[in-house]
Amino acid sequence: MSTVFNLAFLAVVPFWALMIFAPTWSWTTRIVTSPLILIPGLVVWAVAAIPVFGDMWTGVTMPSLAFWSDFLRDDHAVAAIWAQVLAWDLFIGRWIFLDSRARGIHPLIMAPLLVFTILLSPIGLPLYLVVRLGFRARTERARVGSAV
Repeated sequence: MSTVFNLAFLAVVPFWALMIFAPTWSWTTRIVTSPLILIPGLVVWAVAAIPVFGDMWTGVTMPSLAFWSDFLRDDHAVAAIWAQVLAWDLFIGRWIFLDSRARGIHPLIMAPLLVFTILLSPIGLPLYLVVRLGFRARTERARVGSAV
């Protein structure tokens, strides 16, 4: 299961690398605007989640600390949750990247925010929401939250 755990990171890191290290490259925008970049991480999640899906379903429909403490002792469960976190972080990072491009926020401001988001999205997202207050949306779509 450690292979699946590691694959979860490898499935999302190329997209993060593009957003952080090559934000102005034309191919970055082409790639990141596609919601299909989320598929590799979700496939890894499915591989890890299938063996524990029944238990996971119980945990999300009748959550308890005791259940989750016990559930997360299983390597499949940890790999599935890790893949889910990474897929969600990429979803958030993708939105942040596209919104920042639509607002014209400089990539040197965005790179550290994206790093915070991949590492700890509960820090990266609120920081970005504060930063974006200083940048007017260039288009109506950006004003309502879509960043394309």
